[in-house]
Amino acid sequence: MFGVTTSDDYQPVAWVGRYPIHATTLLVIIHVSCMMLACFLVAFGGGGFLNFLAFDSAQVFQRGHLWQLGTYAFVHPPSSLIWFAIEMYMLFVFGREVERFIGRRAFVGLYLSLLLAPPLLLSIWGLLERTVIAGSAALHFGIFIAFAAIYPRVELFLRVMVKWVALILAGVISLQLFAYHVWADLVALWLSIAIGYWFIQLRSVGPELIWFREWRARWRSKKVLRSVPRPVVRRVIEPENVHDSIDPVLDKISKSGIGSLTASERRALDRARARLLKKSK
Repeated sequence: MFGVTTSDDYQPVAWVGRYPIHATTLLVIIHVSCMMLACFLVAFGGGGFLNFLAFDSAQVFQRGHLWQLGTYAFVHPPSSLIWFAIEMYMLFVFGREVERFIGRRAFVGLYLSLLLAPPLLLSIWGLLERTVIAGSAALHFGIFIAFAAIYPRVELFLRVMVKWVALILAGVISLQLFAYHVWADLVALWLSIAIGYWFIQLRSVGPELIWFREWRARWRSKKVLRSVPRPVVRRVIEPENVHDSIDPVLDKISKSGIGSLTASERRALDRARARLLKKSK
């Protein structure tokens, strides 16, 4: 159920007095601190340092700036602080619920997957064409997708279920990136969507995931053609001498009566009688 702790691993990372600091809260604090540092750097003419932290496939290969595989997500220039505030709000609200549901260790694993997978893929792409990304928008949208995978029927704005909100946002952002040919961000977006969804799906957490299996089953054919093996007809080989085959049965009748015969012995007796009648004609 939404808002209820369901994992035994939902433990705080640290405590500040009596207040617990969970992984989601710590991430929000780190991102806000990086944003404030970026504002001071830009204000005092040190904005070029942010380019040193953003992911650039050319610098990763040519200069060995491997730290950019992780630091790119913590580059928050002052030019987009409104969207940054919305992003942090979504991380705190939806990320907290994902962490509460799957536990701290699993949430950290999800976050690291969303953090490292896009630059690793874009590094391979960078062998053919230079790619550059900065910021954590795709990463935190992947967290929102994970929330939608756990609670697809939760109603958000205007009583619209979260699964439809996720699809609408994914479509709108994709169209915008496509229109301006921002291919690297588009790849990072859809890779984050795939990771956020399948991380939850493969862990099979939450009864709410039944909606996906029901949706998939509706698109399958109700009539499944199956190959039925042809029945094997067993031929009963009768012995040549009818008397030899029926003598043990007759002996049993003489000793114990006809009521002692089994079903197979009765059938053998009937077959022998039919053969004898056929020969007498």
